[in-house]
Amino acid sequence: MDYQAFKEIVHGRRSVRKFTEQDVPIEEIHEIFDCARYAPSDTNSQTWEFIVIKNKETIKKIEQLTWDALHEKAAEAESRGFGKEARLLTRSFGPYATAFSDAPVLIVCLATPYQSKFREKIFEPIQLVPESVWEEEGIKSSCLAAQNLMLAAHAKGLGTCPMTGPVLLAADKLRELLQIEPEKQINMVISLGYPQEQPKKLPRKEVSEIVQYVL
Repeated sequence: MDYQAFKEIVHGRRSVRKFTEQDVPIEEIHEIFDCARYAPSDTNSQTWEFIVIKNKETIKKIEQLTWDALHEKAAEAESRGFGKEARLLTRSFGPYATAFSDAPVLIVCLATPYQSKFREKIFEPIQLVPESVWEEEGIKSSCLAAQNLMLAAHAKGLGTCPMTGPVLLAADKLRELLQIEPEKQINMVISLGYPQEQPKKLPRKEVSEIVQYVL
């Protein structure tokens, strides 16, 4: 195993928001998910599912749902005296929340309910934790799979960008549009395609700033 090559993949991944019109073949997408599914998960629960959208009209519908919800939130904020924040919401956050609109592929990442023999036979009978904790478990593992997906995409020359804008603003409408079952959580959306440009490397905190050693 070549560690340096792996490090270059990790360090080289960028959040890509501009894509070419080149189609992404289903076979390439399938390969990426073959890596995503090997992410670790709590007791191998594999609490992830994905909806892959290649239909342009559907992607545009999701963009419009997001903008509609954003304008509603902005109008509500302005009515409460937050005019400046309302304008920033639409002008600054809006383009980021809908940066998937021209991507050839949009992936909706779901978190499925956490199920395991430990939960069934031990945790539930003694009410180990509140129900909300199990929802968090599903999200955690789904995020790990999403990271695998994005690294695999980068290794194959594809660009991705994870976004939560549609989830924060229009989760219910998105759920209705895609007929997502109520027990499944919408985690994030990821745009996928061939990069039109390579974004600059953004600064990262030094290792010494984020790590503590207990020796």
